[in-house]
Amino acid sequence: MKFPARKLIPVAAVALAVAAGVYGWNAMRDTGPGPGFASGNGRIEATQIDVATKLAGRIDTILVNEGDFVAAGAPLARMQVQTLEAQRDEARAQQQQAVNAAASAEAQVAVRESDKVAAQAVVAQRESELDAAQRRLARSSTLSREGASSIQELDDDRARVRSAQAAVAASKAQVAAAQAAIEAARAQLVGTRSAIIAAKATVARIEADIADSQLTSPRDARVQYRIAQPGEVLGAGGKVLNLVDLSDVYMTFFLPATVAGRVPLGAEARILLDAAPGYVIPATISFVASTAQFTPKTVETASEREKLMFRVKAQIDRELLKKHLKQVKTGVPGVAWVKLDSKAEWPANLAVKVPQ
Repeated sequence: MKFPARKLIPVAAVALAVAAGVYGWNAMRDTGPGPGFASGNGRIEATQIDVATKLAGRIDTILVNEGDFVAAGAPLARMQVQTLEAQRDEARAQQQQAVNAAASAEAQVAVRESDKVAAQAVVAQRESELDAAQRRLARSSTLSREGASSIQELDDDRARVRSAQAAVAASKAQVAAAQAAIEAARAQLVGTRSAIIAAKATVARIEADIADSQLTSPRDARVQYRIAQPGEVLGAGGKVLNLVDLSDVYMTFFLPATVAGRVPLGAEARILLDAAPGYVIPATISFVASTAQFTPKTVETASEREKLMFRVKAQIDRELLKKHLKQVKTGVPGVAWVKLDSKAEWPANLAVKVPQ
């Protein structure tokens, strides 16, 4: 059976178009740079820092706006500190009271030491009187035996000795009491000196709280959000600002287990961003997860069988980022290529090309 020529012409044209399309798709299909490389899609991320209050209080002033670049140590916000300043003044007054009490205690120690010296002099005096009484008793005893002295005189001398002995014991007791008073005064002095140290520590703590009430930037960063506003009362740890460190930028992507095991730390990587297809950004693999996880929904994989993936992080060079801080954006999607074979050469389409 023969078909008319005019009917064969459309069929041939369709076949030719299909063949041309297949050829063009095969010619233009991105087959990748080769087996020595692997890729995964992800988004640009950066380290974020929440600037929060140390103590509960009311925000007095916020000194920056969203989008501002701030240097490390730059003031960002201030909390009201009137209550803390009153507590500091009270602590300083208590410190001065402790200093005065210590001076009084030192004076008391000196007084008690003087009392002890006086008591020791009395002991010496009483011992001298006792010695004299004992000598007199010895003489009167001899005279009484010889009949040259009366019994009454002997009894009187014996009474004087006993009285002198009691006086010596009493004066020694006064010395012991003076020593105890010295120890008590010294203990009081130690207590007042400890009170001075405690008061100084209290003042230092309150001054540290006052200093912490001025919120400063922990690093060079950019203000991303103002979470609170002046006049708001926040609890301890209340967030005031959110910062993003645009010099610490990376892309997180996922690789299957068959590939992730071949990715060493420090491996070379290249990042291509959807928003800037003309640039190829150099990066370094700074993290490879040690445990697998189920494929996140946002990750597009070549095969549905690849259910378990390893998280990988490609870190962009900090010095390169510092040159283009105002152009760095987070959340931008893209593709990260990583070199699996250290001997492999990057193809021309993945050669480094960064903004000038």
